[in-house]
Amino acid sequence: MSLRDEAARVLKEWPAPSPDQERLRLSYLDHLAAHQDGMWKPCKDGHVTASALVIDPAGSRVLLTLHRKLQMWLQMGGHCEPQDTSLADAALREAREESGIARGLTLLPGGPVRLDRHHTPCAWHLDVQYAALAPEGAVAEISDESLDLRWFAYDEVPGVADASVVRLMEGARALL
Repeated sequence: MSLRDEAARVLKEWPAPSPDQERLRLSYLDHLAAHQDGMWKPCKDGHVTASALVIDPAGSRVLLTLHRKLQMWLQMGGHCEPQDTSLADAALREAREESGIARGLTLLPGGPVRLDRHHTPCAWHLDVQYAALAPEGAVAEISDESLDLRWFAYDEVPGVADASVVRLMEGARALL
């Protein structure tokens, strides 16, 4: 099964938690139906991306990256790659690469936490957002894509990140 087909399957089966999320879910499916290349960065009408909010093992903090290009505190994430077999794999790969936590990250069960559509310098990102638990004793290391990497207590996130990150954090906390 292609990554595009797998993404469509995940989106078809995902129970959207709100009417707004349901509208996004349907628009992502429409995008994939209309664009054979809708998973990939060259698709200028937008492309599906995958991300993961990394949560500490105690469940009291999240790890955010200060994105080098966007100059914003964000969850780990980005473009799908040819070796990714699913959106979950892409989200976990991005989380490993950008957090420096090479082993032990595990996605929360139940599939995506939420969807977020946002414009970036390359195109619209149709982001499928997951949450990942870091292993006990995990040490984060800054990647080439980041200016900084830092753990934030839940109540600190609204002061440093935009509303999409706050909504993702709230969704992840509800799953915990």
